[in-house]
Amino acid sequence: MRLWHKLLIPVLPRQQLLGQWRECCAIARNIAEWGFPNHILVNKIMEYPLEHFHYYAGMVHDEMLNRGYKVNYSKFDKWLHLEENHCTYDNLFNGWHNRRYFIQCYYNLQEKYDCSGITHEEWQLIKKKAELYGIN
Repeated sequence: MRLWHKLLIPVLPRQQLLGQWRECCAIARNIAEWGFPNHILVNKIMEYPLEHFHYYAGMVHDEMLNRGYKVNYSKFDKWLHLEENHCTYDNLFNGWHNRRYFIQCYYNLQEKYDCSGITHEEWQLIKKKAELYGIN
C-alpha cells in the first residue's frame, strides 16, 4: 500500500492510478472496520484529520473521471463518508507530501520504468512533474 505523492496523481500511469483507487477504498474500509489502515506505508494518514484522506481520494476519483474511466465513488463513500471537508490541496498532508516523499515516490516509479512496467511516454510525464522539485 502506498499513497502516491499528491503532485503525481495527474501523471500516474494507468495501472498505478487504478491501483490507487483500490488502495483508497481498502484504506477507507480498514478505517471503518478497525479504526486505522494497518499498513506501515499508509498508517501516517491517521496523523491528519480524515478530511485529508477523503480529499485525496476525491483527487484520485476526479483524475480517473478526467481520463474517461468509470468509477463509482459510493464504494469509497460507504466506508468513509464526511458531511463537510475543509481540506485544501495546499494543506493536504502537509509535512508528509513534501519534497522528500516526492523523491521516494519518484524513485519507486523510476524502478517500474526501468523494469518496463511504465511506458516511455508515461515516464516522461512523471519526469516533467519532477522538474517542479528540481529533480532531473
